[in-house]
Amino acid sequence: MNDKKLIEACRRQDRRAQRALYDKFSPHMFGVCKRYVKNKEDAEDVLLEAFYKVFTNINQFKGEGSFEGWIRRIVINESLMFLRKKHNFHIRVELNQVDAQTPTTVVQKLEAEDIMYFLDQLPTGYRTIFNLYVIEGYKHREIAELLGISINTSKSQLILAKKRLRALLEEANYPGVNVK
Repeated sequence: MNDKKLIEACRRQDRRAQRALYDKFSPHMFGVCKRYVKNKEDAEDVLLEAFYKVFTNINQFKGEGSFEGWIRRIVINESLMFLRKKHNFHIRVELNQVDAQTPTTVVQKLEAEDIMYFLDQLPTGYRTIFNLYVIEGYKHREIAELLGISINTSKSQLILAKKRLRALLEEANYPGVNVK
């Protein structure tokens, strides 16, 4: 069954279609949750809440753009809502307090497991902003609005996340990371 037929069946609240949609998209969306939420059980909870919203709001999908992208947006928003409840993102750091010189000589291509391992080592704020900016492609203005922080906080958290990732990679003697 193609996505269009699957969506229509889900709009009619067809349980088999809902299960098929969940089975099709949940593995990838769980990976999205895990990038934001460290704990596997919490990520599973976020995923279930996100799919509940997908099914209850499926009539809002207008067929414009990618259906997977629409689901991803819901999953990201649910992940951020979870993090907002558990963590304080209202940390204020001015850019002049951060050394913006971060070399970009880190390995171009890391294995997916390595990325998850190193991202899990970051503090929640760093990891969240790194995911939103680097992986999801959000702009600092959008991140600031999503998290209720300043643009400068978003920028400084990204700089600090990159520095911390670099330090973690160097500590692990990761191949291709140039130690100064």
